[in-house]
Amino acid sequence: MSSVVETTPHLRVSAKKSQAQADTASPRISPPNDSAVEDKFFWTYTEEPHRSRRQAIIKAHPEVTKLCGPEPLTKYVVLGVVSLQITCAYLLRNTSMLDWKFLATAYVIGATSNQNLFLAIHEISHNLAFRSPMANRMLAIFANLPIGLPYSAAFRPYHLTHHKSLGVTGLDTDLPTAFEAFVLNSVLGKTFFCTFQILFYAVRPMFIYSPPFTYIHLINLVIQLSFDYFLAWVSGSWTPVFYFLASAFLAGSLHPCAGHFIAEHYFFSQVKTGGTESLAELKTKPATKTTKPHPLDELAPPETYSYYGPLNILTYNVGLHNEHHDFPAIPWTRLYKLKEIASEFYDPLPCHRSWVWVIWTFILDENVGLWCRVKRAQGGRVVGGGGGEKKVGTGRGGEGISAASAGPDGEEGDGWKESEIQC
Repeated sequence: MSSVVETTPHLRVSAKKSQAQADTASPRISPPNDSAVEDKFFWTYTEEPHRSRRQAIIKAHPEVTKLCGPEPLTKYVVLGVVSLQITCAYLLRNTSMLDWKFLATAYVIGATSNQNLFLAIHEISHNLAFRSPMANRMLAIFANLPIGLPYSAAFRPYHLTHHKSLGVTGLDTDLPTAFEAFVLNSVLGKTFFCTFQILFYAVRPMFIYSPPFTYIHLINLVIQLSFDYFLAWVSGSWTPVFYFLASAFLAGSLHPCAGHFIAEHYFFSQVKTGGTESLAELKTKPATKTTKPHPLDELAPPETYSYYGPLNILTYNVGLHNEHHDFPAIPWTRLYKLKEIASEFYDPLPCHRSWVWVIWTFILDENVGLWCRVKRAQGGRVVGGGGGEKKVGTGRGGEGISAASAGPDGEEGDGWKESEIQC
């Protein structure tokens, strides 16, 4: 069965099924014939699940919209973590990078802190620290300092496009390519991916498409490089900068907090060893007289997993990932409140109990790997992709996109009210 071809890039239109597809029981379709290797991703014509669930939750609990808006605590947490990292870097200025003190500090304190800062930038990218868009951009650039390389300005358009175009090939750069999944489809390959996944997330977007270089990117670049040089000059050594880079690498490697990268959108429904419970398993439990139809029964199966464990305290509650994708305008401090209010929507969904288990199982279990992602051939749009009809980038076959996929001018500059509640 071939994929649906639509002229509009918007999911809420392109997700409509043809009559032939409507008669099909499964949402799965054949992959586009543009890959040099056998494609084993789960290709679907269905709309991503978060918009539908958001609408259902707002209808059932309209009060959840009051949870949206900036969180003042974010800027203080960022200030504290940035200060901690700069202090550690300076104290290690005369320590060899091979010394156990350097390595232990970089892994235990540095990687945890930089993962926190990655996720602070993630939070700020949704304009959830201040109401002013520019204030959010500047805070993100400040949070970027201990990462060592300019990152925050480039991250934002890719991440917002990930929200607007979840699973859409050529737009969602969180998706692995078929080439990656084919080459790394082994224990050794998956170990390599988990060890160097921060590099995959940094390099992959360049092979998919490139948003325009803006003055925010320039400010991010100049401030970051100037700060690196200043710190090296004050310290009399480049070791503090290498500490930042080592911390950033380890934050996206075999570190407990790095489990969230895999836990968020890879599906584990075929895993036989337990550790996460699938929606299918929940629905096969014996019905009781008190069982009622569930609101989720009318929605597409979830392709996002949440995690409700203790590491959320270090990572801006990023584990509540279903909640975050449903309501990107709700800050990290109020996501548990959202889950509490709409518990009938979230409690039945599959969730992870441990990010360490996620990494371990991803590597060793043959039933899970880079192929375990849901993809869509059509739909979505670029956020911050510029205007006009010219081509803004091409990737592998089928992953080139046009700037015409960009949203309306000014879409992303309106504070948190861009809010993506999308009622």
